[in-house]
Amino acid sequence: MRLVIARCSVDYAGRLSAHLPLATRLLLVKSDGSVLVHSDSLSYKPLNWMSPPCTLTVMEPEPEQAEAGVTQLWRVAQAKTADLLVISIHEILHDTSHELGIDPGLQKDGVEAHLQKLLAEQIELVGEGHRLVRREYMTAIGPVDILATDATGASVAIEIKRRGDIDGVEQLTRYLELMNRDPLLAPVTGVFAAQEIKPQARTLAQDRGIRCLLLDYDAMRGLDDADSRLF
Repeated sequence: MRLVIARCSVDYAGRLSAHLPLATRLLLVKSDGSVLVHSDSLSYKPLNWMSPPCTLTVMEPEPEQAEAGVTQLWRVAQAKTADLLVISIHEILHDTSHELGIDPGLQKDGVEAHLQKLLAEQIELVGEGHRLVRREYMTAIGPVDILATDATGASVAIEIKRRGDIDGVEQLTRYLELMNRDPLLAPVTGVFAAQEIKPQARTLAQDRGIRCLLLDYDAMRGLDDADSRLF
């Protein structure tokens, strides 16, 4: 991973256009090709980013850009779309790279692990005709919670969370990008399953063709008797 602290401005062109004026920011370049732009606020969320697969090209500025103080341009192009992230760097304050090695992946807490087990046993909750292939299907960047097939035999990747937020959708998106490169699996659709899904996460999932599924933990455990409800 490369960490760069720089005075820069950022322009994004794609489904939406965005501009970040000149300021000091943290730029993360990860080994999977992703590039993230962070400020010293917003907690863990980047101001802007480009998800893999993408290509980073460092370019010399045009004369008028150099006159404005730009020393180099980072051009980050998405391989599958026309999305483009351009970082105009005026000054690099810190630049370091670290080899992090292979990450063992996120360890599920007790409830998420149990939800995975229950959904594997009750795979019909995903849809009629769905069949379990296996739990913890390994990809190059970690295991997807459940790999299943739908009624037509097409592959379905399912990511499970207690509370579904944007990070979970991004995680599933990365899995799908990798799995769809495998001709034995493709085409692979995604299902984002959680006890609660935040509106922003649902919107992002729908934009990326990922289906959302709400899970009733008590009902899946057999603790919620629908026939005994008053309402």
